[in-house]
This record gives sequence, structure tokens and C-alpha cells, in this order.
Amino acid sequence: MALLTVDDVHAGYENFLVLTGASLRVEEGEIVCVIGPNGAGKSTLFKTIYGLLDPTRGEIRYDGRDITGSTQEELLTSGISYVLQRNAAFPDMSVRDNLELGAHVAGRNHDTAAAIEEVYEIFPALREYEDTPAGNLSGGQQQMVELGRGLMLDPELLLLDEPTAGLAPKAIDMIFEKIEAINDRGVTVLMIEQNVKTGVEHSDHVFVLENGSTHHDGDAATILDRPEIREAYLKVERDQ
Repeated sequence: MALLTVDDVHAGYENFLVLTGASLRVEEGEIVCVIGPNGAGKSTLFKTIYGLLDPTRGEIRYDGRDITGSTQEELLTSGISYVLQRNAAFPDMSVRDNLELGAHVAGRNHDTAAAIEEVYEIFPALREYEDTPAGNLSGGQQQMVELGRGLMLDPELLLLDEPTAGLAPKAIDMIFEKIEAINDRGVTVLMIEQNVKTGVEHSDHVFVLENGSTHHDGDAATILDRPEIREAYLKVERDQ
């Protein structure tokens, strides 16, 4: 049984449908990457999975349960965490306060201090800057804060919306190393990534979203060998 399945989901904004048949399957322990052109509906898909948008058609199942239309608090406490695109950290708050916010829906029995220590094990640099306003950190360090905040409730599934957007090449490599470290700790990862080649290289499986629907999927090790994928996505990267 897959950890997450999205089956023929249609969703959008008011009377405009963005998703018109999006489907994917995420197995426990995988890193899965969703790629596609701008406007394909990738972020809309994540918002729909996470209950920020209600689908007009289709079903979303997590760990065997129908979660279609669930609230964010229900999803957080069931083991799903969602890290938005960059600049989601609160710049005037300290690193530690930003991390504590990630556990704000937890009950009294949640050991927030222990969760922060686990974050510091993955991101040692954050311990050094724990009293520093997040806005004073570099882009890569701020992204570490956002990833760390997403781990505060010990999720089983982590949704990442373009985790390397706007970062320098060295910071991109570092963030992917941290994503793999998170995955090695047993967290399944579903991410959107615009750095196609690098994102695929760090993934197990890839889904291609085009015009609101899933057009291709395959093992990350082989999907870039498909001529239509290389022409559509690797050519774009060469031209940038």
C-alpha cells in the first residue's frame, strides 16, 4: 500500500480549473520529484493535497485513509508537513522561535525541546544561530530553518515546494544533501523542483505534470533517458 495516492484530481480557483486529472503515487521511504513547466499546476497540486484547496473531482489517500478535503491541522497531526516556497520564515523572529512555531498545534505531551535538538542534529549550523533573527541568515540558511520547522512534528511525509528556488549552486547542493539526510531518517519526501536535472538525480521516482494532468512518470534513474523528457526539460535548462 502506497503512503500517498492522488487519483484523477481536478482543482482550481473559483471557476478556473488548474488541475484536470493529476495523479501520483508515493511509496513509503521514497523521495519523489514532481516536475513540469511553469503553470502546469504543481503548486496547486500540493495545495490540494494539503487541504488548502478542495478538489472538484478525484481522491487523495494517505496511509490508506481518504484525506480529501481534510484541514491542515488534521493533516499535520496525522503525519504530513508542508514546506512552502522560500521566504516563509518569519524574519524578525529568532531561529529557535521559528522552529517552535512548527510545533504550535502539538499537544502538551509533545517534547518541543527534543524536536529542536533533532533538527539541530540535521542542521548543526542552526544551533549556532538559534538566537539570531532568521532574516539575518543567508538564503540557504533560511531554507534550513524552513525545512527544520517542517520537521518539528516528526512527520512521515514531507511536502517541499521548490526547496532550492533562488539559491546559489553551492546552497542548492547543500539543501539536497539535507533532504537526503531527512529521508535517511525515515521521512518520505514529495517535492516540486525547477532544477530538473539535479532534482531528478536526488530522487527515486519522478512525475511529470503538464497542463494540469500527469503525463509521464518513471524511475528517476531512467526517466531523463526518454527523448520527450530530455527535449522538454533538459533543453530548457541548457537555454537558461
